[in-house]
Amino acid sequence: MTFIEKVWFPSHPMFRLFKWLLLPLMIIFWLLSALRRMAYKNGLFRSKKIDVPVIIVGNISVGGNGKTPLVVYLAQWLKEQGFKPGILSRGYGGNASFYPATVEAVSDVSKVGDEPVLIKQRVSCPVVVDPKRPRGAKYLVDKHGCDLVLCDDGLQHYALERDIEIVVVDGARRHGNRWLLPMGPLRETEQRLTAVNFVINNGGPIRDNEILMEIVADDLVNVHDTQARMPLTALQQPVTAVAAIGNPQRFFDLLQDNKVQLKEQIAFIDHYQFEENDIPDDIVLMTEKDAVKCRHIAKQDWWFLPIRAELPETFLVDLKNKLDLIKKR
Repeated sequence: MTFIEKVWFPSHPMFRLFKWLLLPLMIIFWLLSALRRMAYKNGLFRSKKIDVPVIIVGNISVGGNGKTPLVVYLAQWLKEQGFKPGILSRGYGGNASFYPATVEAVSDVSKVGDEPVLIKQRVSCPVVVDPKRPRGAKYLVDKHGCDLVLCDDGLQHYALERDIEIVVVDGARRHGNRWLLPMGPLRETEQRLTAVNFVINNGGPIRDNEILMEIVADDLVNVHDTQARMPLTALQQPVTAVAAIGNPQRFFDLLQDNKVQLKEQIAFIDHYQFEENDIPDDIVLMTEKDAVKCRHIAKQDWWFLPIRAELPETFLVDLKNKLDLIKKR
């Protein structure tokens, strides 16, 4: 856990006190955010309307809340419903030479980001990265023929008009100390949750009208040879776990919940670009998001753990009803 995360998710009085030093910066952040929202609300800044339904999957806090498995789940479900969805991402961690950039399963993560490559490897629908959301969404419609845009992150990017907003909440860490950035982890106040269509709780316990999303671990896949697979139960010795995600402890806990013996837990900052000497010479388990950055340096004993989301049928029925209403407009 980084120093600022200890401030946001405090476990010691010293860290609880330190946040007050950040109060002036938080006030500036709040003022700028409020002025920006007012500018969109009053028409000073204009939101771009796309001719197909737009679903935003986002959060009100920074860090890994579990958006990616939900986006994969929704994309697969939408295809089953007869839609041709396209996925739009900022491509955080990437630096493409042009935008919009279409993502392929073999795209360079340093150009388009790790999460878009992971998503493209999991779903057979167009994936585009673009920091300008309206431009990227229009590109998915015009160039890829998509009839629905699924936006990975972007809840606070009001330049793109949206039809449905889904917020993912970390069920374990919740909203930390409940203050806005940089004093706390929140991008917007908790009041924002009352204005969205669905609040998905990743890991429970659920509150109010939240919908529980469960994460299920599948068989291990070899990073060096993705055709090689192994059940988690086949591990007979302690292993080293490596994670460079928003909340690495969630990955370590998932392994331990599945009875994996951990020799060492190594956490890196989110979107970290690995080098070979970062990872010990051992049997290594990592996240699927990290694996897409490690294939060129992978050793034979490196494995990643694919995960999938499971959501209640009632959520899917409600979402389908909302989409049906949108199509009738």
